Amino acid sequence: MTTYIGLIGGGNITETHARAARALSGVEIAAVHGTNAEKVARLCREYGGKPYSDLAEFLDHRPMDLVAIGSPSGLHAAQGIAAAQCGLHVLTEKPIDITTERADALIAATDKAGVKLGVFFQDRCKPDILRVKKAVGAGVLGRPILADARVKWFRPRDYYAKSRWRGTWALDGGGALINQAVHTVDLMQWLFGDVISVQATSKARLHAIEAEDTLVALFEFANGALGVLQAATSAYPGYPRQLELTGSEGTLIIAQDRLLAADLRNPPADLQCVGKADQNPSASSPIVSDVRGHQSVLEDFLQSIQANTGPRCDGREGRRSLALVEAIYAACRTGERVRCTGKANLI
Repeated sequence: MTTYIGLIGGGNITETHARAARALSGVEIAAVHGTNAEKVARLCREYGGKPYSDLAEFLDHRPMDLVAIGSPSGLHAAQGIAAAQCGLHVLTEKPIDITTERADALIAATDKAGVKLGVFFQDRCKPDILRVKKAVGAGVLGRPILADARVKWFRPRDYYAKSRWRGTWALDGGGALINQAVHTVDLMQWLFGDVISVQATSKARLHAIEAEDTLVALFEFANGALGVLQAATSAYPGYPRQLELTGSEGTLIIAQDRLLAADLRNPPADLQCVGKADQNPSASSPIVSDVRGHQSVLEDFLQSIQANTGPRCDGREGRRSLALVEAIYAACRTGERVRCTGKANLI
């Protein structure tokens, strides 16, 4: 049976979605919606589907079973709600939107319509990260002590200057934190548990944007561990993301998507590391050259539709990182420690 997917966006990430969809058997691109007619037409020529500039007309296209949303972050919820009301399943790019209020509205709308909602957090599908998740869950780290994350990436001036939405509060919801580092925020909580309080500071040190290109945050986890996050698009030439998880029994280090080190008192036999960082170019480029992660998310989402089960990262899971992002930005604005309760409340 063929599954028909509609793409919303027209930019780099929509092409990633198109490539991921075309890599799966039994999947066809039915239609593409975007505001740039030239880009949408090119995507349709290369990957299939009918071009649309009007969202309502696009959502009425049939056959179509689901939409993949790759538009500016501040449009995700509104477009997802419109799709759900047309009976379409919704798979949206990260973040789920730019406020938890909008995320909650999208979750409620998909629940009411009886359709699936998923979020592209493809790192949850990477083999080494899945092995780390299993190992941490099995207690190999012992008592959690420290999580240290560095997303010291670089984006050239044109990345922001030639975009109407990147680095804006209205459509991007912020800067380096919510756009680039949100994957790492998701992983920190997915692997180490919820954050209960945060302190943070941010600046635009390199780029002329509304939001931040450089941010540092300090966390307290519910399990008692502490954490630090550095997020930047100002760190030339850009370095692989690194996440270090330390407990009483040792440390696990993830570089980009690879297990770089497993320094444990009693390492399990199945937790071997590759000894070198993944050379994913995302540290210095917004172009996704390897679509296997997005392909895995899409494949998992299709299976959840067919089996009527939950996707690997549903709307409520996707909301967790956004809630922490909101708290981090509240801490930046106030200079105070903020409690993470899903709403940004000062302590």
